[in-house]
Amino acid sequence: MAAKIIMLVLFFGVMIFVGVYSSRSAHNVNDYVLGGRSVGPWMTAFAFGTSYFSSVVFVGYAGQFGWKFGLASTWIGLGNALIGSLLAWVILGRRTRIMTQKLDARTMPEFFGKRFQSRALQVTGSIIAFVFLVPYTASIYNGLSRLFGMAFNIPYSVCIWVMAILTGLYVILGGYMATALNDFIQGIIMLFGICAVVAAVLINNGGFLTAVNRLSLIDAGDVAAPALQGSQGLLTSFFGPDPLSLLGVVVLTSLGTWGLPQMVQKFYAIKDEKAIHKGTIVSTVFAIIISGGCYFLGGFGRLYDVPAIHNPDGTIAFDNIVPTMLSTMPDILIGIIIVLVLSASMSTLSSLVLTSSSTLTLDFFKKTFWENMSEKTQLRVMKVFVAFFIVLSVVLALNPPDFIAQLMGISWGALAGAFLAPFLYGLYSKKVTRGGVWASFAVGVLLTTVNMFVKFIASPINAGAIAMLAGLVVVPIVSAFTPKMDKAFVDDLFESYDVPVTVHRKDVLEEDTEEQSLFLSRWAIQSGPPR
Repeated sequence: MAAKIIMLVLFFGVMIFVGVYSSRSAHNVNDYVLGGRSVGPWMTAFAFGTSYFSSVVFVGYAGQFGWKFGLASTWIGLGNALIGSLLAWVILGRRTRIMTQKLDARTMPEFFGKRFQSRALQVTGSIIAFVFLVPYTASIYNGLSRLFGMAFNIPYSVCIWVMAILTGLYVILGGYMATALNDFIQGIIMLFGICAVVAAVLINNGGFLTAVNRLSLIDAGDVAAPALQGSQGLLTSFFGPDPLSLLGVVVLTSLGTWGLPQMVQKFYAIKDEKAIHKGTIVSTVFAIIISGGCYFLGGFGRLYDVPAIHNPDGTIAFDNIVPTMLSTMPDILIGIIIVLVLSASMSTLSSLVLTSSSTLTLDFFKKTFWENMSEKTQLRVMKVFVAFFIVLSVVLALNPPDFIAQLMGISWGALAGAFLAPFLYGLYSKKVTRGGVWASFAVGVLLTTVNMFVKFIASPINAGAIAMLAGLVVVPIVSAFTPKMDKAFVDDLFESYDVPVTVHRKDVLEEDTEEQSLFLSRWAIQSGPPR
């Protein structure tokens, strides 16, 4: 117990020190929200990864999908790395950085407002972001509180308030730079922690081969697709007992990052072109280890089928699976796990809090009530909203009504369903219109929220994935039949991608020129025939 407490005190001390240190560089809104657009590749990559993976993934998703799909759940982690990280950086990174700087946009709703010249889009986008980020934030507390209860026997409410106060403190002090520095430190902890946890679970089950053998003998008929009922070894098979459901999870948890404000905003702040290339590699490797490790770990959850993971009615309490797996480990390792999950949770929480407060201040409050707000006032209001957002999410986490519990499950799908398509097309196409953006907002929000009550799509995971894909279809169709954007404005905006720059010859490969061709022909004549 002493070792666990010392580790937590050191962890909290470092977080607060970083907040105080970073406060010296947060002098204006641009510094506070984007770190002055000068954040390097390693910190940006780790900020992206730690915002992606929280206690929801480590405790909730790893336990639930590991139980349902067995070792095939590792595909979710690989999908997160290749689609949610690698492709997100390649497709969105450079264009996001260039266009948001051209528009002087600091949040995703502000991007919509300036890119499509519509204050209504900006205000509506801020409302959607705020409404669905609050329950997403509240869900993060749940996974962490279960591990704290297992390790320290600390009441749920105490866990929530401690984490909320500490996160709020360093975000209020240092803004984006404080979250980026802390994300880097927390990311390193997560890398070492997940490797230690996976190794310990395999050792506890007799090693990798023995654990896989035991898992292959378990019947997965309770979750197997109809065509696979009665098959043997489904939990260790390549695509698991339900490949189609697995695909839906991969799509939602991977493609969804492309439309989440707190994720895309990391590209706004990155320093330069070289940082984007390096950050792409670092972020992808980070995701492979963290997300792949989490879902691989969860794949062995059925080896821990004990009363502790069952509800009173006999159903599986998915959120209890991973804590049960970890409860048999030595205290020192449990301490490392607590810091691991705390790191994952606080990094995601700080990102959500900063995104929500900046959106509420710049896109809603300033645009609706106080257009001429000064820089200093904007900073003060933003910090007030940081505190407000944290308190609101804590209240929801302490007393979650039934509809909020459902809303937490669809928040990711609603946000990505509304924002992904217009953001992606807005970066690449001159033909997208305001009508196309409004249509995507409507489809993403209505499809997921109506499905919450009507349930015409059984799985909220699949509903979120369908909402994202629907937006990609709806935006170009509606844009083809609605009034076009001003051509001169759009052409000038897209010219920012083609600004000529000067580089050293060692940094670029040139096409063959007439001079090069003459040189090669002379060399060929002088060297004579080949020997």
